Amino acid sequence: MNLLVLHGPNLNLMGSISARNSENITLSKIDSKLKRVARELSINLKTMQTHKVFNAINFVQRNRNWADGLLFSPSSWSKYEYSLLECLIVSDIITIEIVFSKKYNLIDSDLKSIFTGICKKTLTGDPDKVYLDGIKEIQKIIKT
Repeated sequence: MNLLVLHGPNLNLMGSISARNSENITLSKIDSKLKRVARELSINLKTMQTHKVFNAINFVQRNRNWADGLLFSPSSWSKYEYSLLECLIVSDIITIEIVFSKKYNLIDSDLKSIFTGICKKTLTGDPDKVYLDGIKEIQKIIKT
């Protein structure tokens, strides 16, 4: 299985966000854990974090024929980034939306994401666990 992971804007600052909760979760630690689990499960993994929508769109478009699935944490893009939404619709990749639990969320998580309707599932949880849940969910979807 080939899997893309797209981390949205400001997630490179996960260490600062988690420190507010007296925790030490960083994007580097999340990616390391994802890579380890991917190796154990024989999953080919490509990850990207960006603040720039055009970089995110290029990442999805360039890998759309390679990828079996996408784990996507849109953060603030979830409210307004329609060009990225259109890219995901056209690319037709099985997508799981990743939303962080309230203590890690910097914006009002009660507002509905524009991506929810096109994603196979939206998972909510702590950053160090929810991506791993996303891998399991993609595996289930692909096996059925």
